[in-house]
Amino acid sequence: MKYAKTFVILLVLASVLLTACGGAAAPTAAPAAAPTQAAAAAPTTAPAASGGTLKIVSSLPLTGASLTQTDTIVKSIQLKLKQINNQVCGGKYKIVYESKDDASAALGKWDPAVETENATKAAADSSVIAYIGTFNSGAAKLSIPILNKAEVVMVSPANTYSGLTKEIGADKKVGEPGVYYPNGKRNYARVCAADDIQGAVAANWSKSLGVTSVYILDDGELYGKGVADVFNATATKIGLKVLGQESIDPKAADYKALMTKIAALKPDEIYVGMVVDNNAAQLLRDKVGAMGDNTKVKFMGPDGVQTQAFIDGAGADVAEGAYATVAGVPNDKLPASGQQYLKDYAAEYGPTNEPYAVFGYDSIGAVIAGIEAVCKAGGDPTNRATVRDAVMGIKNYSGALGTWSFDANGDTSLTDMTGYVVKSNKYAPVGTFKAQ
Repeated sequence: MKYAKTFVILLVLASVLLTACGGAAAPTAAPAAAPTQAAAAAPTTAPAASGGTLKIVSSLPLTGASLTQTDTIVKSIQLKLKQINNQVCGGKYKIVYESKDDASAALGKWDPAVETENATKAAADSSVIAYIGTFNSGAAKLSIPILNKAEVVMVSPANTYSGLTKEIGADKKVGEPGVYYPNGKRNYARVCAADDIQGAVAANWSKSLGVTSVYILDDGELYGKGVADVFNATATKIGLKVLGQESIDPKAADYKALMTKIAALKPDEIYVGMVVDNNAAQLLRDKVGAMGDNTKVKFMGPDGVQTQAFIDGAGADVAEGAYATVAGVPNDKLPASGQQYLKDYAAEYGPTNEPYAVFGYDSIGAVIAGIEAVCKAGGDPTNRATVRDAVMGIKNYSGALGTWSFDANGDTSLTDMTGYVVKSNKYAPVGTFKAQ
């Protein structure tokens, strides 16, 4: 693989079609100076005299096992909007927020048809100036081009598939990432670190845990297979023996035969690239049944399984000792701004340990900062292209995650990853992995 950064483990013991365009369509001009919250400020077109309403839509799976994570993202968005009284630009514009479910009861997880419908409706609604989502990278693959043609900015708190934004880890046969941006301009950014970092971190962490051989499984989806492929490439590069890699059937009744086959190969670890919705708990149960507890043959996955729903589904005893990686630092290691966010969240909704809640808070925060930058520059925040450029140009944004920026691809400058292990029925942070 091309990703060759060195990762240092810092142990912290506590630790993703319509051309509708909202507002004026006048050509934009570059601002004279970049504001501190958003570097790409808005054009000098005058805002509408009467102000108005700006709609922000989120599209996340609110049906299925991912709900324990996505519910906290929605609540974090609501918290941020409440804190600004749902107003921007000195009260001239009101923010209206609509939370959409991109999952279906039929699938019990995110549904391609539903996500496509959500993005298409958002593109057609001229009042929509931003789209928060998606949670699953496969969903982002569908919605980015739809919103790109409509010039709607899209900010994800959780997508990690590298090929959505960059060539590292991308499928060049289908033209990633350019294929997602038909109008030639980037409209998609993400607040979390991508899988070219996560997969490599996981492989290096595995080696540090004494793993010498590994069998790799994935759920066959864009995210799951993507992170598994990066893990495979990194593992091979650093000297781990990869005994095999295959995609599972997420709808299988059980994986006993698969685990019996893998057990005969005597791996030190099984690495899974998948989301909890794709039968991850059953996979772990059958792994433990065939190979014993997770101290005998380690079990590691990405952020898609770092959720209480995974532990609950597998059972506390079965999940004990399972490892997972997640972008960012543990909640107790967030900066002062992050600690204040946690207090505010707890006061409003009760405490949360879900790692992506804070990413939801900074995702909506980045959109708000972009809108404010447009107004500060005398621009029109109802103009989608204007807001898109401002958000995509965010530099040195001071949020709950700390101070961060979007690069030219739409990727965050924050690249820390945290490793977790299940202890006593919950995920506990054990180390932070920092890209050097």
